[in-house]
This record gives sequence, structure tokens and C-alpha cells, in this order.
Amino acid sequence: MKQFGGPVLFLDRSDINTDEIIPAKYLTVSTKDALKPYLLEDLKMEGFDLNSAEFKNAKVIVTRENFGCGSSREHAPWALEVNDIYVVLAEGYARIFRQNMFNCGMLAVELSKEEIEELFEISGKGPIECSVDHAKKSMIFTCAGEVVYELEYFISEFDDALVNAGGWVEFADKNY
Repeated sequence: MKQFGGPVLFLDRSDINTDEIIPAKYLTVSTKDALKPYLLEDLKMEGFDLNSAEFKNAKVIVTRENFGCGSSREHAPWALEVNDIYVVLAEGYARIFRQNMFNCGMLAVELSKEEIEELFEISGKGPIECSVDHAKKSMIFTCAGEVVYELEYFISEFDDALVNAGGWVEFADKNY
């Protein structure tokens, strides 16, 4: 069972593409787990450090618009999944990437520009944790044990069913 929530990684950039999420040179690996060490290896962004505790501990990503653009391959969500990052919050997604997230039983939550901006503002307070109550479609963000932001989110009934089942394959096994 996937555990949604945990330490938040803030990626303050739009248009992070699938080649930055998982470089194409790793697409020939034979298992999802083999993708694990290469997540975000080619991401070039001021202040981003693959060796930081923020990156190594991340379980939730908050980013800007058009996350997952580029190739339509499912390896990008798989690379997040094998690193136990099951929640991404963004202003918007590439359509196929977003659906691949739900197909893997993960959350790709689209928020308004204002909500994303508020989340980036709280990121300056220190390390942020996100608690997800998927049954209530709500998230609570805390810093040093104090609630700093709360939000409710919406996903379609079908995408919700995919997340609750654990992904498309599990959903199909139960329903077809």
C-alpha cells in the first residue's frame, strides 16, 4: 500500500520534462527499481542538489506548470514511484504524464497558480511535511509541527478509483 505524504521537495520551475525526471539513457533498464538512482539526475535548476537531505527524503513534490512535458513514456512516473514519491502538486501537467501518474496509483494534483504560490511562500519557513487524507481529499502542510497551510483537492471519480485500487492494473483486475 502506498503511503501518501511526507517531506516536501519544492522545485521552483515550470516545464520540467520527462528527460529531466528520468534521462532517456536509462530507459533500457529491465526493472522499475533500476531507475531509482537516476531520478532528476539531469535537472538543472538553481539551488537544486541531488545530495541534499531535502531531495533524498522527499515524498511529495510541489512545482510549477507543465510538469512532465516532453516524452509520453511511463518511466517518469515509475522513477518517482520507486523513490516513494507518490504525490506531485503543480499548476498543470502534460496530459499523458498526469494520466500515467494515476495509472500507477499516484496523485497528480492540479492546483491554482495562487495555491502553488502560497505553498512556495511557506517553503521559506523551513522543512515542510505534507499529510494527505485521500479519503477526505485534503492535505495539511506543517513546519516544525505547526500547521502552515491546508487545502482540499479535486480529482475525477475515475482517477480516484485508480488511486484507491493502487493503479490501472489493480483496478482492471478488480473490475474486468
